Amino acid sequence: MNQRDNTLSVLPDPSQANAAPTLEDLVKRAEALQPLLRKNAVESDKNRRAAEENIVAMADAGLFKLMVPKRYGGYEGTVRSHLEVSAALGEACGGTAWVAALINVCAWFTGLFPKRAQDEVFGVNPEARVSGVFTPSPQSRRVEGGLVISGKWYFSSGSLHADWALVGVIEHDQNGAFKAQYLALVPMSEVSIEDTWYTAGMRASGSNCIVASEVFVPDHRLMDIMAAVNGVYPTEFVDEAAYRAAFVPVAALILVGPQLGMGRGALKYVMEKAPTRAITYTSFEKQTDSAVFQTQIAEAAIKVDTAHLRAFRSADEIDAAARRGEMLDYLTRARVRADTGVITTHITDAINILLSAHGAGSFAETSPMQRWWRDSNTAARHAVGLPAVGIEVYGKALLGVENTVTPLV
Repeated sequence: MNQRDNTLSVLPDPSQANAAPTLEDLVKRAEALQPLLRKNAVESDKNRRAAEENIVAMADAGLFKLMVPKRYGGYEGTVRSHLEVSAALGEACGGTAWVAALINVCAWFTGLFPKRAQDEVFGVNPEARVSGVFTPSPQSRRVEGGLVISGKWYFSSGSLHADWALVGVIEHDQNGAFKAQYLALVPMSEVSIEDTWYTAGMRASGSNCIVASEVFVPDHRLMDIMAAVNGVYPTEFVDEAAYRAAFVPVAALILVGPQLGMGRGALKYVMEKAPTRAITYTSFEKQTDSAVFQTQIAEAAIKVDTAHLRAFRSADEIDAAARRGEMLDYLTRARVRADTGVITTHITDAINILLSAHGAGSFAETSPMQRWWRDSNTAARHAVGLPAVGIEVYGKALLGVENTVTPLV
């Protein structure tokens, strides 16, 4: 699960004075931050936001530039690189990794907009960070040059650390009929954040509510979501392979990066503690001496490994199609949607096995196990990654049955 295919990494550009880091470099940077993220994990969880020290450290390491176009000093990374970096962070703090994952994919979404919009975000500030919510507000009206929007958008991971927001908007015609659905790019200075993120898990993600009242969004900062789902992006930079990837597969699969890291972190933790932990009320002075414990570890490791194999297969397929300039076929897109749920299920199942293997001490407040358990299970309920929806969509695709479930494939 730790092998990396550097052919899919961010390749150095000899024409640039400072070559972009490779995937291996970026993963090492993320791994180097693990002690800091572990140190701040309890504080981040308690305060319901990633510790500012974490955010600053990730910014200093360039980890928020992963999916920013090279034209603005970013690394123009692949989906594979996104998963590997967020997984490395997730081993230490799932909530902080989630913030990095969502801010990075929103940078990728921004790279799909017209040059004029991208310039307003990254041209003005190459260090700009973007958070986002797809769920649309129907409160909009057409004015000359754009839309005026209002609404509330739950739950925007990374909004506490962002300069811009992507929010879903529906436009109706003069008769009130549906006309189009957009992602609207709005400066955070023109919206407010409502403190609503009171949850059992993923507390450090600070996924609060964005509120807008009568905010004007010019047309060049509106992207038609259904056109994007069909592979039609408004960016003029059609030669940038990173921004030719399939919209929904990218939006779905990036959710599993932190999960992979949490699964790895929990597995490593239980294995490291096992030689010094007895199994209470048994003859086993070391957990490692128990055949049942050995079996539990093997079962959990296989689930974690299987999750990685499925995630990296999907990421590699998305990246390869983007490099070829081809739209990923519908059946593969449907399978990636299903894979997203299957991957998170493997991780949550593995963590449940590890909780039992490690023992009741897993639920002590001082144990990272209970935090991985809470964070993983909360993240697994993200609407785009729900296993039942993804599996039904894939089943319909396999059988040639019309998909009446969701257009997001």
